[in-house]
Amino acid sequence: MPPAEYVERVRLGAARRALAGGNEPVGAVARRCGFGTAETLRRAFQRRLGVAPSDYRDRFGARGEYR
Repeated sequence: MPPAEYVERVRLGAARRALAGGNEPVGAVARRCGFGTAETLRRAFQRRLGVAPSDYRDRFGARGEYR
């Protein structure tokens, strides 16, 4: 696995945990996990998981914390 792919996978894992377990805005999650912007995080989610970060949170997040 190329280094860039590894880094992206590690960052996605951190973002997935943050989205599922908290109520931090997507942009803040993106910056904290090393993506820089919400758009960069959204593109990585679409490419690797086929879903937007907000949809991932809706599906796997703790109910009621972020709505």
